[in-house]
Amino acid sequence: MKRILAAFAAACALAAAPAVAQRDFSGVEIKTTKLTGSTYMLVGAGGNIGLSVGEDAVFVIDDQFAPLTPKITAAIAQITPKPVRFVLNTHWHFDHTGGNENFAKAGAIIVAHENVRKRMSAAGFIEFLNVKTQPDPKAALPIVTFAGGLSFHINGEEIRAIHMPAAHTDGDSVVHFLGSDVIHMGDIYFNGMYPFIDVDSGGSVDGVIAACDQVLKIVSAKTQVIPGHGPLSNAAELKAYRDMLATVSGRVKALVGEGRTLEQIVAAGVSAEFDEKWGKGFIKTPKFAEMLARPLLSGRR
Repeated sequence: MKRILAAFAAACALAAAPAVAQRDFSGVEIKTTKLTGSTYMLVGAGGNIGLSVGEDAVFVIDDQFAPLTPKITAAIAQITPKPVRFVLNTHWHFDHTGGNENFAKAGAIIVAHENVRKRMSAAGFIEFLNVKTQPDPKAALPIVTFAGGLSFHINGEEIRAIHMPAAHTDGDSVVHFLGSDVIHMGDIYFNGMYPFIDVDSGGSVDGVIAACDQVLKIVSAKTQVIPGHGPLSNAAELKAYRDMLATVSGRVKALVGEGRTLEQIVAAGVSAEFDEKWGKGFIKTPKFAEMLARPLLSGRR
């Protein structure tokens, strides 16, 4: 239940950016899990954080909400006295980038796929959530961007960021700690809940499935998988998530091909056998079917 409520709160915050400043973060605790000698997972409010520490630098993946920066910094200080040198955003949504400005002003270099900077630099509209977004301040924007991928050679290993096209958004990256055998999936992977796929930001369910397939080719049974939301995971659970998406989206596509309406598709029970496990997060069962069907019915994707 705590996992579901946390996911719901994070997703609601994504759907209500202007309200973040009024939200009370005083009760949020940053919980740290050590994965290997140099890698950690931090959980608070918003997207899960990845962390690498060592002799070279402090490297952070995603930074949740701006009011949580002092708590995140304090949690990192319990591990190392070094300042954060790099922050890599897995995508543009502000429950993953909200701390960018704070960390940048403290000296960190913000890094992301080039589409993350584009999305953060302009106003937008997420139709599925009926939310308008405003441009981020200049200080919050990534100052290093990449197209296909980028590698960091720090803390005794290669940390490889790999762009996954048209997945959760059009700017998603997974981050692979090659030596530590850890991979951060960002919001391509919602562990234990139906995902939100931001079609209005260039995302697609086919891209999410393709990204999962690509990751499953480079992980092993021992790989620790950090999802964008939900508990620490592994390759077997990621495969189950991928297969669930493929099954349900395949059924939706078949019904669209038969000429069914949105209402008929939502009522068809396309995810019935998965709902008990996956349907209790932010995206409930009817909304999941709707999210998959709308782009097909509109001809967008």
